[in-house]
Amino acid sequence: MPSICIHLPIINLTVTKQMIMSKIALDSNILIYNHSLDHEKKRLIAIGFFNEMPVVSSQVISEYLNVMRKKFKVEKNELMQICSSWLEKCTVQPVVSSTIKHAQNLVAKYDFQLFDGIVVAAALEANCDILYSEDMHDGLVVEKTLTIINPFKE
Repeated sequence: MPSICIHLPIINLTVTKQMIMSKIALDSNILIYNHSLDHEKKRLIAIGFFNEMPVVSSQVISEYLNVMRKKFKVEKNELMQICSSWLEKCTVQPVVSSTIKHAQNLVAKYDFQLFDGIVVAAALEANCDILYSEDMHDGLVVEKTLTIINPFKE
C-alpha cells in the first residue's frame, strides 16, 4: 500500500502562464496526489493547483472520498475534515440532471468512461478551459472549449 500524508499545508508555487489565464477543473486523481508521500513531485504540482481556486465537481468529491476511505483507510471524520479544508480553496460544481444528459452525449461522442464523462460535463458546465487529469485523454479538446491535460506528463 502506498504511503500517504494527511495533514499538508497548502504552499505557494509558481504557477504557469496557462494556469493564470485559464479556469481550471481537477479530476479526483489530482486531489489524491495532495496526500502522496511516494510521489513528491506530483504532490507539489497537485498542491499548486489550489492557488487557482479550481473547480471540482460533486462527482470528483465523491470519487476522492471513496478512494481515500477504501484504499488509504482514512477515518470518516478525519476525511470529512480534510475534504472541508481543501474545499474552501475550490469552486464546487454540482452534478444535476442536465450534467448527466450532457455526460451521456460526451460518452457517446468521445468514448469516455461513465464517471469521466460526468467529470468532463461538469467542467464544461462550469466554463472551464482546462481539466487536469492523470488518466483521461491527454491533449484532447472537448467541444472545442475544454482541454484535458495530464499535469504530470514529462
